[in-house]
Amino acid sequence: MVNPRAGWVSAAVVVHTLWTSAAPALVYRLYAQEWHLSHTVTASIFAIYPIVVVAVLIGFGSISDYVGRRATMLAGVAASLMGTLMFALAPNVAWLFAARAFMGVGVGLSAGPSSAAIVEYGAAGATKHAAFVTNLSQAAGVAVAMLLGGALIEYAPWPTRLSFWVLAVYLGGLWAALWLLLPRRQGAAAQRWRPRLPSVPKAQRRSFAIPVVAMMTAYTQGVLVFSMGGQVAHDLVRSSNTLVNGAVLSVFAVVSAIVSLASRPLFARTAIALGAVASGTGMGLLALAVSSHSLAVFLCSLAIAGSGYGLLFSGATELTSVAAPPLHRGGMFSALYLCAYLSLGSVAIALGAVATAKNLMFALNLGAATIGALSLGALVLLASTFRTVANPP
Repeated sequence: MVNPRAGWVSAAVVVHTLWTSAAPALVYRLYAQEWHLSHTVTASIFAIYPIVVVAVLIGFGSISDYVGRRATMLAGVAASLMGTLMFALAPNVAWLFAARAFMGVGVGLSAGPSSAAIVEYGAAGATKHAAFVTNLSQAAGVAVAMLLGGALIEYAPWPTRLSFWVLAVYLGGLWAALWLLLPRRQGAAAQRWRPRLPSVPKAQRRSFAIPVVAMMTAYTQGVLVFSMGGQVAHDLVRSSNTLVNGAVLSVFAVVSAIVSLASRPLFARTAIALGAVASGTGMGLLALAVSSHSLAVFLCSLAIAGSGYGLLFSGATELTSVAAPPLHRGGMFSALYLCAYLSLGSVAIALGAVATAKNLMFALNLGAATIGALSLGALVLLASTFRTVANPP
């Protein structure tokens, strides 16, 4: 059912998933200074979010295929709003953990349904356009978190509070738009829902491995860019200006959006292959930037890694859109995000512990090597299925 207004509201939900994810990135350093937090604690605050996302996806990943996209996204945005308000009011670090948990619930409920809704409310067969809109929306969420958040933290009062109040206003408006503009039962199956893992039909499971590894590679970069990147940017830029540091990190998102637009003519598998190479290269340059204390190399690494993210995400979402039967679309997208967030959360916890036990540079090098291994895995999977695919999408 073509419904442009509902499609744009669904895209706004995708914006919120990355805005809420990246919103605390620039204030972790301020929390660490104010409350004397270690790398393990700050990385754990980051990691509780993907852990909760994974838990929600395990239990509720396919719920939108049964109760509808609208109802699921309404619940998700409401949970994100609660987490954002808790950040805005947090008196201690325990509130930060609870706030990130609520954000995880919100994104776990809304990530899959919003991606599926963009496909369903667009023109029939326009999977490339849906993948581009989803990627552009994610990039917009990151860019707003970095640029608007950086400006508010640096130049407005209440540096650890005001950016979350602004996000809360956005989420309140988004909830109202979902309530008013989305069809009430679009995307709902006739069967009664019960808790279950996100489902992938047997016929699609083998080919589904490629978008899964591609999305894991793309999302795991977020550990280095958004969990540790704020401190790296501060150290390399040598500026205490949060807007400047946020603008540096936003290079990742801006380049991702540009590359996603430029790569629309590519086959999905070609985009994934190029994205895997770019991601591995970008993470290698990030490790080099930290060891050489080079801002120029750091900016180059963010640009190349951002291009890798854009290519991997677009290719993965397009392959999933093509393969997913309509009655399983929400579940398949949720399964895709489940694997991505599981990788993101486990790597975040491991690197936080390593950074505390060793140092930040050692953790970054280990993270870069992990993403390089995932990139290589994506290339191996593509090569192993190349001969079986006559006309790749």
